[in-house]
Amino acid sequence: MDDHMKAKEDIVVTGLGLVTPVGVGVESSWEGLLAGVSAAASDPGMAGLAVDFRCRVPEYAAGADRRMARRTDPAAQFAVTAAREACRDAALDPRQWDARRIGVVLGVASTSVQHYEEAFTLLASGRADAISALVLSRSNASSAASEVSLDLGARGPVLAVAATCAAGTTALGTARDLLAAHRCDVVLAGGAESPDPRFFSAAFAQMGTLSTRADSPRTACRPFDRERDGFVLGEGAGVLVLERASHARARGVRPYARFAGYGCAGEAHHYAAPHPSGRGLVDALHQALREADLRTTDVHHVNAHGTATVLGDRAELAALREVFGEPPAITAIKGTVGHSLGAAGGIAAACTVLSLRDQVIPPTANFGSPDPGVEADIVHKNPRQARLRAAVVQSSGFGGHSAAALFTTV
Repeated sequence: MDDHMKAKEDIVVTGLGLVTPVGVGVESSWEGLLAGVSAAASDPGMAGLAVDFRCRVPEYAAGADRRMARRTDPAAQFAVTAAREACRDAALDPRQWDARRIGVVLGVASTSVQHYEEAFTLLASGRADAISALVLSRSNASSAASEVSLDLGARGPVLAVAATCAAGTTALGTARDLLAAHRCDVVLAGGAESPDPRFFSAAFAQMGTLSTRADSPRTACRPFDRERDGFVLGEGAGVLVLERASHARARGVRPYARFAGYGCAGEAHHYAAPHPSGRGLVDALHQALREADLRTTDVHHVNAHGTATVLGDRAELAALREVFGEPPAITAIKGTVGHSLGAAGGIAAACTVLSLRDQVIPPTANFGSPDPGVEADIVHKNPRQARLRAAVVQSSGFGGHSAAALFTTV
């Protein structure tokens, strides 16, 4: 039988890698997420801006050699660190794999605009000869995926998925398609982002999407809370090792979870504002459920997009009510780690897999009470032990991007 005609086979998660504002590495990040305390703090580099705080990845040795650190921006370094951890976790040795069968698919929402800013300033002052030869490698939208490929020697498809804040989740779906088509045996998938804090703080502040609680950064981002006023910028990377179940069995590796279903849709409504009914998420969730052959009652947990914007959270809950009737237990990790844009879906997906592994749901930081008349089971204050068979992570982004990835226990 031709490879492309093979029967549909389960796709599984065999490795995880995380770099977040609450920890470098899966277990330290997971501990921070379970604690549910925001990492937001003032950033001296943002002084003078209307919003001068964000969630930053702790200072750390990126594990990259100086040459790579010099030619790349933090997002690429986060991606390499997370990808290395994911490979170790999945018992993958780049010295032994067939490099042509290893793919890399990472979501990205933006380029590193600070390097363009520096170059344009030099151009405007007549100093074109002073522009760094590294400006393109530092600022290319695909640099994180490319650096992972270079670092690990992965020679399969190397893709950067641009789907604004739904990019990380969309990258998982793209990776699944590569595996289902037998174009790869293993794909490192997720997202990585380190948005320039000054540029993005100024831009999002003008749009009214950032929290302005400068007097209390740690309580600023309040997903689904009736006092919410916007998100806090974050950064980081989340990388999952995906492979076909037969490939994992042949390697003698036990998967964390089954990547059971995926869906994506556009809202065709407005560039920045969500449709009030969350219709893009409704379509994406229905697609994921159909592909997984699951009923809504089979899903026990939703790792929500939860940006803490007034319209976004309301639309997301509307979508969940439309699909599930009474939605399952919900958490939103942006209250803890901030909004890392293109990396958000990869980080949330890794968190969702860890929830299935440990049968526990992390709390939504800073949630106190819901909008009047909006009832939902928002996990808050403390982690919740639960019997979880299936859980979904969902993402939305400017431009109407919507995506959902559904994972089940194995």
